Amino acid sequence: MKPNTHLMANPDLCGEVVELGENAAKVRLTLTEPMRVDEQGLVHGSFVFGLADYAAMLAVNDPYVVLGAADCRFLAPTKVGDEVFATAKIVEEKGKKRVVEASASVGDKEVFTATFTTFVLESHVLS
Repeated sequence: MKPNTHLMANPDLCGEVVELGENAAKVRLTLTEPMRVDEQGLVHGSFVFGLADYAAMLAVNDPYVVLGAADCRFLAPTKVGDEVFATAKIVEEKGKKRVVEASASVGDKEVFTATFTTFVLESHVLS
């Protein structure tokens, strides 16, 4: 299966697709120096959030999917050099609404979990 959404997403910022299936996706992102926020190498949480969000968009895999809401928890910090994997799976579908469960891990350690509420629109959100 090929991506049908977010086709211009920068893999250095959003991650690269590892697996893409029916209603599910897995994405990988290596955290880099420009993501660093302090001398110890802490990476800003927005990059992990963005990775999980991208995985959720790919799980829906519709060109007009948009994020409506997010309920998330940051479980552990990440640092420069970490390879983070995010997985996402649709758990509910009702009309235009898709609820997607996502998580991100570094090795065996879960660092982030989220429930994303997405919507599949009839046309591009900026149209």
